[in-house]
Amino acid sequence: MKLSQGVEWAVHCCVLLAHADEQETVPRTTLAGYYGLPVAYLAKHLKSLVQAGVLTATSGPRGGFRLARPAGRITVLDVVEAIEGTAPSFVCTEIRQRGACAIPAARCAGPCGVARVMDDADRAWRDSLRRTTVADLVDRLPADLRERARAWLRDPSAPLPAFR
Repeated sequence: MKLSQGVEWAVHCCVLLAHADEQETVPRTTLAGYYGLPVAYLAKHLKSLVQAGVLTATSGPRGGFRLARPAGRITVLDVVEAIEGTAPSFVCTEIRQRGACAIPAARCAGPCGVARVMDDADRAWRDSLRRTTVADLVDRLPADLRERARAWLRDPSAPLPAFR
């Protein structure tokens, strides 16, 4: 399975936003600057996250983005589906009913072994992402990276704390 780079960007931005004060909004330029991302392209993904209810957005000079709910209640699957959609990763086109050795439709009443294994894999993948929250990802970060994130959100123009 291949996911767009927008998924990576969106998950990282949600992790960064988890470091912000609860009512603080973070401008998209601040999010883009932290990771060196193009602002216009990131904006498209942030809009998708807002539409999916992962983020909230405030417009105006003090506007920006924040998590729509606590980081412990936003799953990685929520973020992935906001960017990629909810469609399964595999779509069976019933090729076993085509070609020189086509199987009659009546013999194809249920999914074939290929479709079953792909559906099982998709379900396992989604279950894993559903069990992992943005808060879990924050907890996995070393303390110095969490401090750097908070410092950047306080003032992107200030020097960042050194790596430890």
